[in-house]
Amino acid sequence: MNNSIFHKSMVGFCLAIVLVLAACSSDEESGGDAGGENTVQFWHSMTDTSGEAVEYVIEVFEEENPDINIEATYVANQGEGQNEKLLTAIAGGNPPDVAYFDRFEVAAWAAQGSLEPLTEMAEEDGISQDNYYDFAWEEVSYEGDLYGIPTTTDSRLLFYNKDHFEEVGLDPENPPTTIEELEEAAEKLTIKEGNRFERIGFIPWFGQGWFYGWGWSFGGDFYDVETGEVTADDPKNVEALEWITEFGQKYGVEDIAGFTDSQGSGAMDPFVSGQISMKIDGNFGVAALEKFAPDLNYGVTPIPTPTGDNFKTWSGGWSVVIPKGANNQEGAWEFLKFFGSEEGQRIFSETSRDFSVIESVNQSLGYDEDPIFSEFINILPDSNSRPVMTEGSLYWNALADAVEASTRGNGTPKENLEEVTQQVTEALGE
Repeated sequence: MNNSIFHKSMVGFCLAIVLVLAACSSDEESGGDAGGENTVQFWHSMTDTSGEAVEYVIEVFEEENPDINIEATYVANQGEGQNEKLLTAIAGGNPPDVAYFDRFEVAAWAAQGSLEPLTEMAEEDGISQDNYYDFAWEEVSYEGDLYGIPTTTDSRLLFYNKDHFEEVGLDPENPPTTIEELEEAAEKLTIKEGNRFERIGFIPWFGQGWFYGWGWSFGGDFYDVETGEVTADDPKNVEALEWITEFGQKYGVEDIAGFTDSQGSGAMDPFVSGQISMKIDGNFGVAALEKFAPDLNYGVTPIPTPTGDNFKTWSGGWSVVIPKGANNQEGAWEFLKFFGSEEGQRIFSETSRDFSVIESVNQSLGYDEDPIFSEFINILPDSNSRPVMTEGSLYWNALADAVEASTRGNGTPKENLEEVTQQVTEALGE
């Protein structure tokens, strides 16, 4: 389903259903002030180490703020505009005071009036963009107002198997920097019998090889902030998709699909098992390698570009927000401030191993000294974020569809990206 249509229709549905439920019962699950005037209701979807990190942040916050109790509740978040439980709670005037929130969704929720603006409170407490990476601050801002405090982030690089490089005569200490070098390495590393890959050197769209990353790496752009113009069909983006399409044709899209369909994650990840020699992934992929392939001899390097310089990446991440109508906004703001502070960030990142959105925190945790993590950290100051717009989910899905269509010969890259531009532009104008 079109995510934009789903998101808008869901709001109307929730508003209608809440009116009916309110007439039938006054005992709905409540956020807001359920635990008393000094209780902050906090909804999050973190599990495992991230869940433990949230608990530590709460523990220290409560020690330093004994008059405020954080009542945390796990609430599954499907992401991409499908956080139905939170949407229903906001529509019914019964939201939690704080929600842990994907920054990618902030603009859409702010535009529909589902989040409380934080601009005045942030200005009063001296919290500004200077405290954070630019892209992270921009993602929690919409039309001049602040709607969230950023917490975690990531970045994406090219992972490569050093032993595979040595096996085929490539220098493992000099990974590819240009697209041409990437192609040459992929060809040498690939082992194929008939239609079956015993090992494939590289697949542009595998793992975290989303089209945003390739568009930026080729020098393209996707959105003009000043004019509000959607530019999916930027000539450099077209060039990137043409290269991806040609790569797929060279190795056989159906053969590649047969290979990727047989793979999995964790121990079944083909990079872990040695069935793919290079892939695009984020710093979060390091944990899986440490767990499932601790002896794997690998390196990371910036995503190659046509010129071998001006390397690009993109980052996502999370934030804490105050849902519209939250009852204990004063307590909520105190928790947001702490979570987004250097202290709160250090506590969270030290446990979760997520990168902080504050450069000094990443340095204090030694990420910039680690041979692998330092590569991810070094590129963060110049990282990109996906366009801040109300139709972000639609844009994401439309670009994925354009890659799928182009690689399978359904329309040219130029035609498909022109269609994306038109589709998202029309949606923004509705």
